[in-house]
Amino acid sequence: MSHSTLNITYKTRTRLLNDICYKGVLMLFGKTWTLVGRARSCVVTPLARLFVSSNMAKSKFEYVRNFETDDTCLKNCYIVVRLDGRNFHRFTEQHKFTKPNDNRALGLMSRSAHSVMEELEDIVIAYGQSDEFSFVFKRTSTWFKRRASKLMTHVASQFSSSYVFYWKEFFGDQPLLYPPSFDGRVVLYPTNRNLKDYLSWRQADCHVNNLYNTVFWTLVQKGGLTTAQAEDRLKGTLAADKNEILFSEFEINYNKESALHRKGTTLIWEKRDETVTKRMKRPNEEEKEVSVTRSRKRVQAHHCDIIGEQFWEEHTDILEDDGC
Repeated sequence: MSHSTLNITYKTRTRLLNDICYKGVLMLFGKTWTLVGRARSCVVTPLARLFVSSNMAKSKFEYVRNFETDDTCLKNCYIVVRLDGRNFHRFTEQHKFTKPNDNRALGLMSRSAHSVMEELEDIVIAYGQSDEFSFVFKRTSTWFKRRASKLMTHVASQFSSSYVFYWKEFFGDQPLLYPPSFDGRVVLYPTNRNLKDYLSWRQADCHVNNLYNTVFWTLVQKGGLTTAQAEDRLKGTLAADKNEILFSEFEINYNKESALHRKGTTLIWEKRDETVTKRMKRPNEEEKEVSVTRSRKRVQAHHCDIIGEQFWEEHTDILEDDGC
């Protein structure tokens, strides 16, 4: 190609560019345009090939989505997701948990629940004991469009993965022999009274189970009974009977046992002042260290009674107005 062929004038180049822009609009109709000139030719790909509409992306198989069940949780209800360890009797035996309570395991459960709350900030309170934890989403939460399956699976997966992730932090070199699993359920509670009664039920369950386990394993470990004999000894006994066995035979006052074991763990958001040191330089001054105090919300653990009113009176920001 000769040098004179490429030497096109400014006006010619301008007309050519305008022509390309004009015909580029026509490309939306799906045509391929070929521009031929003395110097060269070019083929421009239609824009329709580059930008595919949502209608074109659908296939004949889309109808299967109609089989999905609408599991949107009712509005103005607290959403409670409760997790329970699956087959944890075997899990605790295989990993030789301390009886009746293993503080390492309880700490790991709380740490995993802490991780869930940090991930899902709409959880206003969580309560756990033994191998279970309940997470309460605020009434006005719109996380995952309030879909029960999404909320439950996210909580369960975050909790389970955290349990494995933080295992060494609590159990050190003791190996995790196989991955634990947790089943979950979603329950809705429309009023503050309903929710408080639910949490009271779980804490009462903690007390009943822990009292029994404390007496049972004391009879085995200190009383020399077999597990079958201890079980037979406790048949038909009431709470007062179990307290009497502990006190009269082993000088154990149950009320002085660890609150963690008797009350379980309650996790809530609380504001805490944090002071950090920063290096700052002001005009006409040398750079120096300055202490800055900020108020931040952090997840805090409590081992206290939540059945009575005192806890709720001290933490009025947990529950929403029943008139919302």
